[in-house]
Amino acid sequence: MYKTLFNQRKALVFKQFTHKGWSLFACLGRVVVISVLSASTLRNATAASRHISTDEEPADTVHIDKELTIDDVEVTASRAPLALGQAARMVTVLTRDDIQAAPVQSINDLLKNAAGVDVRQRGPIGAQTDVSIRGGTQEQITILLNGINICDPQTGHNAFVLPCSLDDIQRIEILEGPAARIYGTSSLIGAINIVTTLPTSSSEGDENKVFRAESGSFGYLSAGGRIAFDRQRSSLSASYTRSDGYSRSKNGSLNSDYSGFNAFYQGETPLLSQHSSLKYYAGLSTKGFGSNTFYSAKYDEQYESITKFYTALQGDMGAGIFHFHPSLYWNRTHDRFELIRGKEDKIPFNRHRTDVFGLSLNSWFDTPLGRTAFGAEFRNEDIVSSNLGEPLNEPAGNYQFGLNRTNLSFHLEHNIVTRHFTLSAGLVAVKNTWNQMPFTLYPGIDASLRIGEHWKVYASYNESLRMPSFTELYYSVGEHKADKYLKPEELRAVELGVKFFAPKLTAKAAVFHHHQRNTIDWVMDTRDAEATWQSVNLTRINNLGFETDVSCQLSIFHCQLSYCYLHQQKDELPYLQSQYSLEYLRHKLTASLGLPLVSRLSLEVKYRFQDRMGSYTDTSGQQRTYHPYSVVDTRLTWQADAYTLYAEANNLLNHRYVDFGNVPQPGCWLMAGFRYAF
Repeated sequence: MYKTLFNQRKALVFKQFTHKGWSLFACLGRVVVISVLSASTLRNATAASRHISTDEEPADTVHIDKELTIDDVEVTASRAPLALGQAARMVTVLTRDDIQAAPVQSINDLLKNAAGVDVRQRGPIGAQTDVSIRGGTQEQITILLNGINICDPQTGHNAFVLPCSLDDIQRIEILEGPAARIYGTSSLIGAINIVTTLPTSSSEGDENKVFRAESGSFGYLSAGGRIAFDRQRSSLSASYTRSDGYSRSKNGSLNSDYSGFNAFYQGETPLLSQHSSLKYYAGLSTKGFGSNTFYSAKYDEQYESITKFYTALQGDMGAGIFHFHPSLYWNRTHDRFELIRGKEDKIPFNRHRTDVFGLSLNSWFDTPLGRTAFGAEFRNEDIVSSNLGEPLNEPAGNYQFGLNRTNLSFHLEHNIVTRHFTLSAGLVAVKNTWNQMPFTLYPGIDASLRIGEHWKVYASYNESLRMPSFTELYYSVGEHKADKYLKPEELRAVELGVKFFAPKLTAKAAVFHHHQRNTIDWVMDTRDAEATWQSVNLTRINNLGFETDVSCQLSIFHCQLSYCYLHQQKDELPYLQSQYSLEYLRHKLTASLGLPLVSRLSLEVKYRFQDRMGSYTDTSGQQRTYHPYSVVDTRLTWQADAYTLYAEANNLLNHRYVDFGNVPQPGCWLMAGFRYAF
């Protein structure tokens, strides 16, 4: 999977050399001869060129290793595109090989193996998942699909309702730390960008048609496929997944069952210029799941149904020294929550429909002084609901309430990139029509210095913000009471880090400090037996953390070890019980081992240890603290030329644990499947 590649091909000759990264040539798998190489070209060569060996090779041979190729991938850790090796931030990239080898069934499961990411699943297969970074909450990060913000302003619980499947994904980028000047509002403490793959102009090595089927414990069944049209540069995928669930209510009914369907179409077409293209996306995701005791311990037959439509257009245009990257998108989400499943006559269902329309422009140009990016984004968020928002002048059916708000932002950033030094500095100016928020500036600066051939140190300071969700502002139902006058959350962060890279070993470590103001959370006063959950601004939280990661890649196996430690100091009263922000992972340790057993047969083992702070009130009214736990996941894979057979065991040791309130997680989950590429 991580083997060195030796391709025997004829050389290509280019008479002009552009400012593209070396990865453009790496994908050709050939020797590239540049006829004219001026001093200015050398000055602007990417940092990734440092890996190219100066040793003599045969005239028709290119030596490429995985570390070099991955280091050259352009990531969105800044407004202007930079290679991963140039990014002065803690960025984790999960590649297509990593995704295919992991013992997971969903993107949510895949993220569990990143040390700085906290994944709290109320149900398996991604039924309902809260994802946060570095001690934050699920509301404080931005989820992007191909750089498009797909977050639902109603609630962060719906952020991972994705139209694509694992077969569609080329890589996943995890940016840890504040990202407002890169992604705008909601990127308070990090961002996750999911990048899908398109067929190349040549079908050599591509999988144009793929079919996958899986089956396993608890009535689990999943099937899906993907068809790529390389001539049209487009692809279509679809999948269906269902499970009976692993638990039942007191009345004996299934209360953790799941069924879902995804469909995703994407394509790219060239425009008038050879340097310009238009990408287009359309997707549908629908799922229904038994919600067990997800939101209230008093009711164990909850149910939720979510349908999401996703559409987007992205342009990539060049005009002289200028590059323009406009985006236009519209997302619609239907959400229905049943506190007592199928019993609307007892307790009315909560129904919501959110529409998000966005228009953005990101531009950049290169000069001898570096690369400068500038642009703006307009984002309108609208909701009609049975209980969220202000009373509508003209109610329509189940929708009696609604709210509309608009976010406008402008950004400016400048990047200086040399062989040994990277500097990225900029700011974002944000204005939101909600609560008459004025234009507010949030600056940031990242810098890295390369020391020798194997070491790099970096430092960053960034400020960020997040607007309250519609649920935090208006959900005053049952045991919850919201405050529509909540202030936006704000954060200031400082980070220092060091990276080591060599052909067989890479390592990185970082220490960071976050200072949050007006942190939003749902809290309960445990002194009052009749207390309700209330949305409040928790004033200040100081978060000190340390994160490290070591990866070793040898010819016979690969292994990885990651660890993240967090310590939070907050202005809190001892009798307040938190639902989100005061429950964080003090310790998280992950390890993985990939081992070839015999020809075509390999074993992947993932280990995860978590120790969570915080407490919850059980169904008997007793307050309990979270206990540390360990989980082992394994995958055995037989890889042939056209097909793949695999068997997985999630939670191999059958460890029973609680990671969110009164929702016990399943024990050992067995699954087997196959994947066939036509």
